[in-house]
Amino acid sequence: MTPPSLAPSLSAVQPSQIRELANVAFGMDGVLKLQFGESNLPTPEFIKAAAAQALADGFTFYTENAGMPSLRAAIATKVAELHGVEVNPANELLITASGVQALNVAIKCVIDPGDEALILSPNWPNASAIVEIFGGKAVEIPMQQTPERFEIDFAALDAAVTPRTRLLVYTSPSNPLGWVATVADQRALLDFCRRHDLWLLADEVYERIYYGGTGTAPSILRLCSREDAVIVVNSFSKSYRMTGWRLGWVISRADLVPKAAQLNEFIISHAPSFVQKAGEAALAHGEDEIAAMVESFHERMDFCYRAISSLKRVSVTKPEGAFYLFPRIEGGIDSFQLALDLLREEKVAIAPGSAFGNGGEGSIRICYASDFSILEPAMERFCRFVESR
Repeated sequence: MTPPSLAPSLSAVQPSQIRELANVAFGMDGVLKLQFGESNLPTPEFIKAAAAQALADGFTFYTENAGMPSLRAAIATKVAELHGVEVNPANELLITASGVQALNVAIKCVIDPGDEALILSPNWPNASAIVEIFGGKAVEIPMQQTPERFEIDFAALDAAVTPRTRLLVYTSPSNPLGWVATVADQRALLDFCRRHDLWLLADEVYERIYYGGTGTAPSILRLCSREDAVIVVNSFSKSYRMTGWRLGWVISRADLVPKAAQLNEFIISHAPSFVQKAGEAALAHGEDEIAAMVESFHERMDFCYRAISSLKRVSVTKPEGAFYLFPRIEGGIDSFQLALDLLREEKVAIAPGSAFGNGGEGSIRICYASDFSILEPAMERFCRFVESR
């Protein structure tokens, strides 16, 4: 008798090339790790202390599926402070166990099998993969690169719309591009989705890591009405150096959020209660930490940008936010093989551009969130490697 097979739909979900490279790096000693999207700075002590206190105070039980009212209220207060937008924490805001899980429930709320989602790319691969997991089709629309910045190809977006299109996804600040949607970009995206009757999902996880002088990247929340089909996902991971804590949130219309909270029951129930209390402390006392962190990232970005832009065969756009450089290397390279060769020859781990979807091949992603003790030798080795090819 033939044993039952795995679900055929699993074949639509491809393994992560970032993880594939990382797994090779994990088996090596002395690797300078620039492949993952996280800083090597630890979570601030006051956040860890708040989690410990929450455990001591007994925050180890179930919470509401939507998350603790106190954390939802704290996020709503922070959104008002940063963007001048009022959000009702009772039915327009949901706590999730990470930004990834926020994407999962948000996409599930608007995508059925056979539906299509337009995704601005190169982009962090999880959004496309989640669409495919739910039986949808991810249609990746490459950004256009100019010497100054990346631009949205609205002609390509218009051409890609079909009767099955339900959703448009973009990330700003962008992983991996470092691009930040301007207010004009966001208004054009919102108008596009209104015109085509689409949901618009904005991944704003990197909003606080912004080099534009205002401290926070523009949010689509500043432009949309309560009736607009807009979803914003966010996370504590990048702004508060809480990548391992797995805490995020969703902001959307009052008809979507309660349904997403119901989905939470069947996926994760809710984010851990003591982690939610740590999130409250992060929001209340994290501004000085964020300011110092972003200043240090800006310095690191300038250092890496100068090193990479000096290479003859490399073109690179200066990031406007997040903590990534996405240089393109001339010569029609295989970015995965180049990253593998760099790892084996120089012990520097980066991410291949091909991992980030349509338009990513030929480029590589470098995370510059590590400190200079890692970045300085990594840039020396990377430049030597590229110049020797």
